[in-house]
Amino acid sequence: MGDRYGTDVLAGDWRVPRRGRSREVEAETGLVVEDVETGWCGAVTRVEKAGGMHVVHLEDRRGRSKGFPIGPGFLLEGAPVVLTPPKAAAREAVAAARQAASRTASGSRAVEGARARVASGSRLFVEGRHDAELLERVWGHDLRVEGVVVELLDGVDDLEGAIRDFAPGPGRRMGVLVDHLVPGTKEHRLVEEARGLRPHSAHVKVLGHPYVDVWQSVRPERLGLAAWPQVPRSESWKHGICAALGWPHDDQADIARAWKQILGTVRSYADLEPSLLASVEELIDFVTEPGH
Repeated sequence: MGDRYGTDVLAGDWRVPRRGRSREVEAETGLVVEDVETGWCGAVTRVEKAGGMHVVHLEDRRGRSKGFPIGPGFLLEGAPVVLTPPKAAAREAVAAARQAASRTASGSRAVEGARARVASGSRLFVEGRHDAELLERVWGHDLRVEGVVVELLDGVDDLEGAIRDFAPGPGRRMGVLVDHLVPGTKEHRLVEEARGLRPHSAHVKVLGHPYVDVWQSVRPERLGLAAWPQVPRSESWKHGICAALGWPHDDQADIARAWKQILGTVRSYADLEPSLLASVEELIDFVTEPGH
C-alpha cells in the first residue's frame, strides 16, 4: 500500500539555505570571492593578523583593495564559503621560525646534537672578562663545536710575552682580539711590535676594534641611546659611562652589574657593531682553518 500522506516535508535537511551550506576554503592568493554584505568582489592579495583577528584583503578589477574579517560571509562562484587562513602560509611561517631557531646567535647554522670537541691546540685571546663573556654570548656555540677555547690576556702591555708563553706554531695558532686598536695609540704600537715576533709571527693573528672598551661594541640602540655618551680621557671610561647613564658606579660590583645589564641586551650578532664582528669572525676562521 502506498503512503497516502506522501513524503514527510520535515525529512532531510529542510533548513538548507537556497545557495547551499557554507564550506571552508583557504584564502589563497588569487582566489576570487565576493563579500555578501557589501557586494565587494575581488581577488585575495594577502591575509594578515590585525587587532587580534585575521583580515583578508581583496583587490577588485580596478586595482582597489579592501580588507574584510576572515571567516563566513563570502561567496565563491555563487556558493557560500567560510574563508580560513591559508595553511601554506602557516607552514611557511613555521618553517621560517624553525630555520631562525636553527641559527646560532652568530648567524651560523646550529649543529644539532653536536658535543663540544676536545679543545684544539689553537686559542683565542681577549683582553678581559667582559670581552670573553661577549664572545660566549654570540659565538659560544660555534667555538664549542670547533673546540676553540677563549683565554684572558689581562691587557696587552706584555703581548709579546703572552705570545712567547703560548708558543704558537703549526697546529697551534693564536688569535688575539685587542680593544682600542687605533693608529697612534699605545695598543697599536704594541700590536705592531708583536706581529713581527719570530718565529711565531706566521701563526699569530692580532686584530681589534676601535672602541675604548668592548662595551662600546654593543649598538647603543639596544640601550635606547642614539650614541654612547662621551667620556673625558681623564676619567675611567666604564665609570664615566655609568655616571652618564645614571647608573651606580661606586665600586667594581656596580660596574659588574652595569655590564650584566648591557650584555643582557645582546641577542645576536645583529646587536653588535660591524667592526667587532669582522675581527672576531676573521680570528675564528684563522684559528680553525683546516690543515694548520
